[in-house]
This record gives sequence, structure tokens and C-alpha cells, in this order.
Amino acid sequence: QVQLVESGGGLTQPGGSLRLSCTASGLTFSTTEMRWYRQTPGKERELVARITHGGVITDYADSVKGRFIISRDNGKNTVSLQMNSLKAEDTAVYYCNALPWYAGSMDDSYWGQGTQVTVSS
Repeated sequence: QVQLVESGGGLTQPGGSLRLSCTASGLTFSTTEMRWYRQTPGKERELVARITHGGVITDYADSVKGRFIISRDNGKNTVSLQMNSLKAEDTAVYYCNALPWYAGSMDDSYWGQGTQVTVSS
């Protein structure tokens, strides 16, 4: 059974930093692309960042580029999202997503339950 457990969400002021972590089990982590999504009420879930199975290639949404860093530790089956210079518009529920090598589409991926990030003064 695949399980993704997120942690690190919370409340911070604009300009602050948070680090999200997601630990995976039940899959071959080293051959799985990992992603972070976020969603606010009334909006589509959007891709924030992704990292390929070896950690060499990373992609970021334009809105977070230069502020967020995604990384992974295949020995610990963990993907992290370091969020710096946070803005109010970063407030959302952040979801960890795992896309195995055999997946044909996002329909075959796995999701965590999400962790709330709130940026407010």
C-alpha cells in the first residue's frame, strides 16, 4: 500500500520561511518522480515544483521560481520543499504527489492528504 505523509506546514509572516517534507512508503522511491502541488478554495490545483527520480532535473512554477527549492533523499524516501521569502499568495494546502515510472498519466499517481501553509501578518 502506497502512503505519502506530509509535514512542516504552519503559519508564518510574509518574508518568512517554511520547509515541507513528504515521506513515501510502499513504492520504489528511486524510480518515482516527486511533485508538490498546492490548492486554494475556488482555484485549480497547481503544480508548484517537481523533481525527477535521480534529483538532477527540477522544475518550478513561475510564481515560486527563485524562492522555493525542491530536493529529495532517496535513502530516506523523502522529498522536501524549502519555501523562502513567502508571500500571502503562497497560502494554500500543499500536496505531495508521487508519479511512478510505470504511470501513464496523473491518474496513476499517488497523493498525500495535504498540509496547510498560511502566510499572514
